[in-house]
Amino acid sequence: MKIHYIQHVDFEDPANILKWAAARGHSLSSTKIFEKAEFPSQDSFDWLVIMGGPMSTYEEEIYPWLRTEKAFIRDCISDGKTVIGICLGAQMLADVLGGKVFPNKEKEIGWFPIDWTVEARVSPYFQGMPLKPVVYHWHGDTFTAPDWTIRIASSEATFNQGFIAEDGKSLVIALQFHLESTPESVDRIIANAGREIKPAAHIQTAPEMSSRGTDFRNIEEMIFRLMDNIYAERKQ
Repeated sequence: MKIHYIQHVDFEDPANILKWAAARGHSLSSTKIFEKAEFPSQDSFDWLVIMGGPMSTYEEEIYPWLRTEKAFIRDCISDGKTVIGICLGAQMLADVLGGKVFPNKEKEIGWFPIDWTVEARVSPYFQGMPLKPVVYHWHGDTFTAPDWTIRIASSEATFNQGFIAEDGKSLVIALQFHLESTPESVDRIIANAGREIKPAAHIQTAPEMSSRGTDFRNIEEMIFRLMDNIYAERKQ
């Protein structure tokens, strides 16, 4: 299988997703926005993964490439692709499917638990997940889930932590939280966006975020399980 990913900044790569693809023998290609790379043809890949970034989906005047990327994402969904969005990627998916993206009431930065919805618990894509996992977060925006989608989770700070959208052809999975993160990728984000770390109810310190060995192992297991579940279901 061929997976294409969109990377917006050099310090937010797919991390654990790269590990999963290598372990399962899938090939990878990328569009790196920060290198002004072009988007590929639709027939050159099977899945699209959209990574995070410090920009907002509504900042099209500042980042004109957002319009081009949104059009590409719409085409991928129309073409029946499996599309997975993480953080900014999830917000992009909400935007292109008719949701609204806006600043959250507070930033959520660090390790905090999420609660799965009933719909997520019975979804084949989220089978085998911990009941109330502690996952990694780094976001200031949130979104309204598009009308025809299935909300999957919430946290104390953020009501919409993701959604599923299926139309019989395409599959869209949006994750506001980060299951792809590794100790190395978290350290890179802290080094490049650490100015956002300020005392608040849902913002942890850099040492608190970096020294979570068990949590890092847990989210690696979760992303492997999620990707395996998607692959198994989409092969049918």
